Amino acid sequence: MIQLGALVVRGATALSLLILIGCGDAGSQAVTAAGSGSDWPMYRGDTSGTGYSTLNQIDAANVNSLAVAWTYSLRNDSASNPREPNSQVTPIVVDGVMYLPTVDRVVALDPVSGEELWSHPVPVNAPSRRGVSYWPGRGGLSARIFYTAFDRLFALDAETGQIDREFGQAGSIELGVPYISVPLVYEDVIVVGANTPRGAIGGIGNARAFSAVDGASLWEFSSVPQPGTPGHETWAGDSWIGRLGANAWPFYFTIDTERDHLYIPLASPIPFGYGGDRAGANLYANSLVAVDIHSGEYAWHFQTIHHDLWDHDPPAAPTLFDADYEGETVPAIAVTTKSGYLYVLNRETGEPIYGVEETPVPQSTVPGEVTFPTQPIPVKPGPMARVAYDPTDLVTAADTTAEHALACAELLDSVGDLYNAGPFTPWTYRPNGSGGQTTLLFPGLAGGPNWGGAPFNPNNGYVYVFAADIGTFGWIEDAEPGADFPYVRRGPRPAGFDVRVGGRSMPCQKPPWGRLTAVDTGTGDIAWQIPLGITEGLTVEKQNTGRPGRAGALITASNLLFIAATDDNRFRALDASSGEVIWEDLLERRGNANPMSYLGSDGKQYVVITATDTVLSYSLP
Repeated sequence: MIQLGALVVRGATALSLLILIGCGDAGSQAVTAAGSGSDWPMYRGDTSGTGYSTLNQIDAANVNSLAVAWTYSLRNDSASNPREPNSQVTPIVVDGVMYLPTVDRVVALDPVSGEELWSHPVPVNAPSRRGVSYWPGRGGLSARIFYTAFDRLFALDAETGQIDREFGQAGSIELGVPYISVPLVYEDVIVVGANTPRGAIGGIGNARAFSAVDGASLWEFSSVPQPGTPGHETWAGDSWIGRLGANAWPFYFTIDTERDHLYIPLASPIPFGYGGDRAGANLYANSLVAVDIHSGEYAWHFQTIHHDLWDHDPPAAPTLFDADYEGETVPAIAVTTKSGYLYVLNRETGEPIYGVEETPVPQSTVPGEVTFPTQPIPVKPGPMARVAYDPTDLVTAADTTAEHALACAELLDSVGDLYNAGPFTPWTYRPNGSGGQTTLLFPGLAGGPNWGGAPFNPNNGYVYVFAADIGTFGWIEDAEPGADFPYVRRGPRPAGFDVRVGGRSMPCQKPPWGRLTAVDTGTGDIAWQIPLGITEGLTVEKQNTGRPGRAGALITASNLLFIAATDDNRFRALDASSGEVIWEDLLERRGNANPMSYLGSDGKQYVVITATDTVLSYSLP
C-alpha cells in the first residue's frame, strides 16, 4: 500500500502545452501553441482523457448569458430509415472543422454556423453513435477520418468525405469482432476494442491495433491469458478456452504519450452471474491493463474485481494526470468501476496511491460457486455510489410522496425476502425453481459510474465522477437441461429497484438517485458530493433527489463544469470547486453524451452537447 499524503496535481497534458487565453471579450482571446484549446481533436479532448478545455471565455460571471448558437439534426426522417439516433456522440473539431456521425452518415460541419460541409452516407450497418477519430496523414497521404460500423473500420478523406481507398481493402478493413465506439488514433496506430455480448459474431473480445497508413494488423492483446503466459493460472481447468467477455468495450481509450502506455479497461467474463466453472481471479477480466501502444506488450495490470459475478467492470477509459508530492512528481491514473469505486493508481506501476485493502466479502451459497474471498476496496476515496442497502433505506412519503412510497412497498411485497450484505453481495440461490430470498444489488447492473469517464481539473486537482443509484433484483436458479452452464441468473421483470409514478422512473431507496462527486487528488478525500438532477412532480423542497445517468462532464479553464447526463433533460454548468449549480438549460430530449468545447474562427468559445437526436452548440451573444 502506497500512502502519498498531501499532493498537488496538474494535468498530464498541461505540462506539454503553454496555452495563454485572454479573459476579455472574444476579440481579445489569445491562444498560442500548437494543439491549443481552440480544437477538440479527440473524444475526451486529449490522449489523457481529461475532458478538460483550456478555454476560459465562458466563466461564472457570464455563463447565464449562454444561448444556443446553432443546432444540427442527427436524424433521417425518410421512410426508408426510421431509426432513432439515440446518439451519445461527442464531436471532434480539428483545424476549424467539426466531424461526427449521424444515424446513417458521417458529416463535417462548420463549427461556427453548423453548416454541413460534406456528408458521407453509410448504407450498410450504422456508424458508431459515439464519435469518430482523426489522423493527420503523412508522406503524401491525406488526413483521414476513421469510424466504425459494426465489424468494419472505415477511412474517409478528411477534406472531402470520400472513401480513402488507399487504406485497407479499398477504404476499410474487416474487424471480425464488432466494435461500436471510437477508435484511438495515436501516431500511425489505430486501436479498437470489442463488443462481445452472448451470441455476438467473432467471439473473443481482445483489443487490437492496426496501421493508420494501410490498415495492416499490428498486434492483439489476449484479455484472457493464454497457456504459458502470466495470469493463465487464474482460470481453473480449461475455463479460459473460448471465453467470451473480458472485452475492451469502452467508448474511447487513453494513452501515456511519455511512456507509450495504452490503458485497456476490460469487462466481466460471460456469463457473469455464475462462475462455478471458472474458479480463480479470472485475469484480465475487470482489470485495467497497461500495454505498449506499438507492440501490445504487457506492462502491468490492476484488477478491480476478482472473479466477477456482478458485471461491474471498469466502463470508461482511465484519466491521466500528474501529482507533485514533496517536490516529486508522481504519475497518476484514475479508473472508475460500476461497483461504485474509484481507484487512483501510479500509472507507471499500477500500484494504488491512497491504498487498497483486500476486504472479506459475503460468500455465495450456489452449489459449485467459488466466490473470491476478498475484493479490493479503496482506503480512499469513499464510494461514488450506494454500495449497500438495509430496510431503513426504503423511501417514505416524507422523502417523496405517499403514492411513490406505496408503490415501492408493493414492489417489495411482490419480490419477497430481500438479501443485501453490503458491497459485493452475491446472488441468492433458489433451487429447483423454488421461492426464496432475492438479492438486491447496489449498485445495480448498470452502475454506479458508467461510460462517461472521470474528467480532471488542473485548476484545483479534482477528479469528478457522476454515478447513478438504482438497485437490481436477482437470484441464481437451476438452468434448463442441456444448457451450457448448470445455473443461470434470473430476476423479476422489470428487475430494477424502481417504480413508475406520474410517467417517470422513481427509485425505491431514499434519495439521492444520482450524484456528482469531486475527489481531491491531493489527499484522496471526497471534496464534495451533491445530488445532481431534479424529480419534477415533487414539491420544490423535495425535488433535489438527483437523477440517474451515464455520461460524464466537461471542465474548462474558467473552473466551470458542464454536464447533461441526468434524465431530467437539463444541461448544467457548475462551479467546479464548490459544486454549486450556476446555470442550466432545459433540453427537448436527454443529453446522454459528454460535452465538449472549442474556439470558433469568429473568436467565440462554443460548448456543445448532443441531446438524443440533435447537436446543440452554445455561445455567448
